[in-house]
Amino acid sequence: MNSMKQILFSGMIGLFLTLIGTPLLIKLLAKKGYGQFIRDDGPRTHGSKKGTPTMGGISFILATIIAYAVTKVITSSDPTFSGVLVLFLFAGMGLVGFLDDYIKIVKQRSLGLRAKAKMAGQLIVGIAFAVLSLQFADLRGQTPASDRLSFTQDFGWQIGPVIFVIWALFMILAMSNGVNLTDGLDGLATGASVMVFGAYTFIGIWQHQESCANQITAGPGCYEVRDPLDLAVVASALMGACFGFLWWNTSPAKIFMGDTGSLALGGALAGLAICSRTELLLAILGGLFVLITMSVVIQVGSFRLTGKRVFRMAPLQHHFELKGWSEVLVVVRFWIIQGMCVIVGLGIFYGGWQAAK
Repeated sequence: MNSMKQILFSGMIGLFLTLIGTPLLIKLLAKKGYGQFIRDDGPRTHGSKKGTPTMGGISFILATIIAYAVTKVITSSDPTFSGVLVLFLFAGMGLVGFLDDYIKIVKQRSLGLRAKAKMAGQLIVGIAFAVLSLQFADLRGQTPASDRLSFTQDFGWQIGPVIFVIWALFMILAMSNGVNLTDGLDGLATGASVMVFGAYTFIGIWQHQESCANQITAGPGCYEVRDPLDLAVVASALMGACFGFLWWNTSPAKIFMGDTGSLALGGALAGLAICSRTELLLAILGGLFVLITMSVVIQVGSFRLTGKRVFRMAPLQHHFELKGWSEVLVVVRFWIIQGMCVIVGLGIFYGGWQAAK
């Protein structure tokens, strides 16, 4: 019962904090003139977005961390290394994004941080997370992460700590930049993230119930995950905080998450996948982010090789805007695609458990 209380409290507190806290942040950012800088090469319809307060990721970053901490106090539960490490990655990537946004606003430079500086910040945070995640073994010898690849569970040989750090960095950079590319239309990345965090809340609950650490219910197909319940608590806090932020971020957006939010969300998704041993499954659960990232890769690759563009504009959402779809139509249809990705991903996750029984 206490486990469900933690999950419900973290989600509800996160939702409440962003619902009431985001408008306060909007007023503060507007007062300081911290508005969005719109690039000239974007869709013409985006011109009206210029000046909309950005760096809204501050809202759900703080809400998530506070929701997690308050939940632990209310339920008299101890934080775990897995949960804290995911929050560290979440906040650390958010800090890199904040510096990027701040430079865009203060210096009116649309590209923000220089590429090398931005990459260096992401690498420092990512390496710290990857190295620490292989420490802090519990009584059963389980660390927050594993140096084996995983799909619905760990499989194959151990790849060793060095290759694991490289693999973890790839995941963190891929997801953070994937969410960043998706964050081009009002509410698109936020709504998609809500769905994936919802999926990880379910996965954490299921892994907790079927944990190998539970000697009473453990059987074939049990999960060797260090802190599945706390990962569900973190995912629930993230889901609730993003859901509340969506109230203000949906079209017409009163605030944008900025790189502060998009890099943080991508980091959280990668952290949850690594610590829940569902690394490759994340490519399906977060299918929309993968699809949009691939559209950019295809566009750039095609132009460099042939001099021709595959899409009217990349990322993919802008291609459909230029084809005449309204912003809301693109967002809702892309949300439907993301919803289907989550359903398929959870189906595969459940199927993996059934097959292992």
